[in-house]
Formats: sequence, structure tokens, C-alpha cells
Amino acid sequence: MSTADDSKKANPGPDAERWLRVVHDAGLLHNVKASHPAQRPPYKNYPVVPGVDPSLFQLPPQGMSDRQREAALAQTKGYESAQRFHFLGYQANQKLDYENLRPYLDFHVNNIGDPFVSGNFTVNAKWMERAVLDYYAALWNARWPSDRKDGESYWGYVLTMGATEGNLYGIYNARDYLAGKVLLTDPKKPKARGRNGGVASASRLVYQQAKAAPNAPNAYTPVAFYSQDTHYSIIKAMRVLAVHTFYEIGTEHFPGQCPLQVHGLSKGEWPQEVPSKGGNAGPGCIDVHALAVLVEFFAARGYPILCIFNYGSTFKGAYDDVEAAGNTLLPILRKYGLDRRRVQYGPGQHDERTGYWFHVDGALGAAYMPFIEMAHQKGLVAERGPNFDFRLPFVHSISMSGHKWIGAPWPTGIYMTRVKMQLTPPDDPEYIGSPDTTFAGSRNGLSAMILWDYLSRHSYEAQMARALYTNDLARYTHEKLLELQTNLRRDLWVERTPLSLTIRFKQANPELVFRYSLSGETLVVGGEQRAYNHVFMMPWVTREQVDAFVEELRQPGAIPEQTPTHPAEPSPKSCGAGDARQLLHVPHTGRGFR
Repeated sequence: MSTADDSKKANPGPDAERWLRVVHDAGLLHNVKASHPAQRPPYKNYPVVPGVDPSLFQLPPQGMSDRQREAALAQTKGYESAQRFHFLGYQANQKLDYENLRPYLDFHVNNIGDPFVSGNFTVNAKWMERAVLDYYAALWNARWPSDRKDGESYWGYVLTMGATEGNLYGIYNARDYLAGKVLLTDPKKPKARGRNGGVASASRLVYQQAKAAPNAPNAYTPVAFYSQDTHYSIIKAMRVLAVHTFYEIGTEHFPGQCPLQVHGLSKGEWPQEVPSKGGNAGPGCIDVHALAVLVEFFAARGYPILCIFNYGSTFKGAYDDVEAAGNTLLPILRKYGLDRRRVQYGPGQHDERTGYWFHVDGALGAAYMPFIEMAHQKGLVAERGPNFDFRLPFVHSISMSGHKWIGAPWPTGIYMTRVKMQLTPPDDPEYIGSPDTTFAGSRNGLSAMILWDYLSRHSYEAQMARALYTNDLARYTHEKLLELQTNLRRDLWVERTPLSLTIRFKQANPELVFRYSLSGETLVVGGEQRAYNHVFMMPWVTREQVDAFVEELRQPGAIPEQTPTHPAEPSPKSCGAGDARQLLHVPHTGRGFR
């Protein structure tokens, strides 16, 4: 049991140390009011983790001795090291080198508020954040530097979460932009600026909502489109933000009128998501023709259009052809007056906006593919991915994960848009001295430092070499799995989408799934239900690791046979009473992580 002397080793300071002695001598630990577990030991109620003894980690009221803490941390290090050594299933770079930033773990670095306003919380790293944003603005062909007086220049921020936050924020902006919302500064309370770029006297903001004309009732009801290979965070964002999908609106308001003939669905029945090219058997990129047919149906009825594109989908690693999609959709949008439209939100108050918003979920691809394009331009690789960034005038926003291609000790990423696509910030608080233009309040300033440190140590040439290495490693892994398939004389369903860093195959046994942290997905291919795993080739993976993994797959029982099942394609069903509103489809498959 820990004693007062053990506790003093935490060095609480002279005053705190005196009170620590007072509390200990009073024996208050025997009388404090705190609840007890309903089940003893409580960890028996939780999942079992191979290699981890949960009894070492239970936190008692008296704290732990140094020896207890060291034993728990030693087991943690052993577990994490073993899992990292075999880690192949997810697109998270595990090779990190941020030793020079270790001292900053003793600082609370908070980039609260807008990255381009210093604010009153001065223990921040916003100058590093701005340097990182400029770097990606250049890489993504945006106009930079950011200038709030130049609507064509970029605006963005470093995320505290991964690309999920960027997707959520992009859809949030898209919803309000397409719904005709605007925030106006109240002229009766003017704003004054502080010395540090902060706000000395905060202005009052008034929310305005444009009203739809009687002959255009759908003008401010955005309808969302995304493919069947889209990450579940997009669907979750739709639900959180109450954004309606084409499936939801179509099923409720236009039952039996779907213009798209989809395999497995009755004539006129709405698919839950935009089909991917070739369905589940295809490479995983969105079917541009199917998207155009669906978009035209809703554009003709006056609905503004929200499209989410994948650039490196989570399971198949597919790249939607954003340029081809935009070039196909723009004539349709122009035909129905959605390329540019006047939004009237008050007497004599209006602006011009697009009647569509294209968001690119580039969690992995937006960080990786620009360097493949550079290598392609130098003749070092035959293929490159489709254009996805701000060189395309119809792209409104992009999100990226920083912990995937780059690698970070925690999830982070980047959200970027154009200044003219920003709504006036929802809050401009006097308290922090900076407009709260980001999704979160407090933001982890260490994330900006991590990204800056990595980029400062890796030139374009170095990142090109890294991209070529991983692309070649993915090709090698694909070939090795195909060889295994031939040698075993079994169809292992081995597939690789072009330029993808992931290779999918028939699901391995549970022991290998755990050892290699393999992501799983169940797909219906040719009417047959199939359980897949995949591996991701990231910069830290070696050929030796791949060879060892393939050798393990070669062993008897490594890849169990699957009983063929032929499930019927589920038809959309409403929940509850017969006239209940059709709910948004939420997939139960994993589709990886963000």
C-alpha cells in the first residue's frame, strides 16, 4: 500500500506537500464518500486482452507505489511493442520519431480559436499551424497565403480529431451554406480589436435564414450523395447534423420513382448509397454515371446538392475521380440553375453561392497521392491518381488525417476550404480573443507541432521516395498473396485496387486477425456473402514483415473455409408505424477508421 512518503515522490511542491501530510494524518481515505464496484473485481466485466493483466491497472483510492506503476507500464510497453511489430491492418504509420518534441509534453499548448488570429490564450503554436496549412495549401494547389480579404485564398485548421472531424466540419459548413444560412454582424454593437489580434469588444452576431420561394420549396433543403464504399463517419455526420440523403428523401417523398436501375433492387426502389463502379466486386470508386442520374433527379426538383467523394477509401483504398464527377455534374447543375444562385436572406441583403458543395474525404490519399503525381511527372511511376484538389474550381473542401501517411502519436489532421466558402463564425467570443471558427473549442496545439516537425525533416524528394517505396511494397504484397493463392490451389479473393496501398483477401483466423490487427469487412459479391481482411502497406512496413505474414497465412487453418451464403439484398424498410419517416441508412460494416 502506498504511504504519504510514496505520494511525496510526485513532487507536489512545498505547500501542497504540507496539505498532503495533513490529509494523510487525518486518515480521510477511510471516510471519503465514493462508490464501490457492483462486481468484484470490476475488470472481470470487461473484454479480455491477450497479454494484458488488468489487475495491474486497477486504480485504488490510495494511488500506486512506484513499483506497481513500473510493472503496469512495463506490461503496457511490451504489449504495444508486440502489436506494433505485427501491425499491418490499418493505414496508420507506426514509425514515429518525435524525440525532440518530448519536452513539450510538459506544456499545455492550446490553439483555441481561429489559426489566423493569435487570441488571448498565448500558450499556443498557431504560427506553426499556419506554416503547416501553407504547406498543404501549396501541395493541394490552393491560393495562398490565407487572406480573409481574398475569397479565393484558402482557410483551414489543424484538427484535434482525425479526418472524421474534418468530414463533420465540411458537412456542417455545406449544410448551412446550401441551406441559405448566414451570420450577420449587428451594426449596433461594433467590434474593436485587441493588441494581440484578439477581440477587445465582441460584436453580436445575428443568424439569418433565407426563405424558399413558394415555387421553389426545396431550394434550401440540401440532399447528400456518397458511395457505398464511403466511411461510416460520413453517415454518422449526416445523422448528427440532420442532413438528408437522397435515399432518405427519395424513399419518403418519391417512393418507387428511382431513375436508376440497380442490381438486386426492384424497379424504382432507391439504393441506400450511390453504387460504386462494379458494385462490391469492383475497385471501390464511385460510379460517376449512377451519381449523375441520381443528382439530376433531385436537381430537377430544386434540391441543392452535397457530394462527398473518397480519395483513398478506407477498405479498398479507392480514389473517386473527382474531376470526372465534377465535369459530368456541372452541366446538370447549370441546367437547373444550381451552378450559381442568388440567396436572399433579408431586405436588400443577398449573396451569390453555388447550389452544390463537393467535399473530398482524403484521409490517406490527400497526403500520399500528391507525391505519386510528382513522381509520375518525373517519369518514375507509370500511373497517378485522378485530380482531387483546389485546382478543380468546383471542390469546396478537403479533409486529411495526419496520423496515417505522416504518422503521429494521436489522431490529427487538416481541414481546408476557400475563404469565400466560410460562413461568418458561429461565435466571436471576447473570452478567448479569437473567433471560434473551428469545430472544437480547445484544440491540441501539439498536433500542429507534430506535423510541422515531420514536414521540416522530410523534403518533397524524401516524401516522393517514401511514396514510391510504399507503392512498390503494395505491388510486392499483392504478388506474394497471388503466389500463395496459386500454391494453395484455393481462391483467396486476392484483390488490389490500382495505386491502392491496401490488398484484400479472404478472412484469416481470429489469432492472426488479432496478431496483425487486421481490419475486416463483409461484402456480398456475385450474390455470395464473403468475409474479407486487408493489409495496408505504410512507410514503416518491410518486405521481411510481408514475407513473415504470408508464411503464416500458408499454414493449415490460417485462412478458414467459408460456408457459401446467398443473402437476399435487403429492401429498405421504415421503422415503427406504417407512416413513419424513413430513417437514414447506417451501415453495420466497419469500413475501417478515421
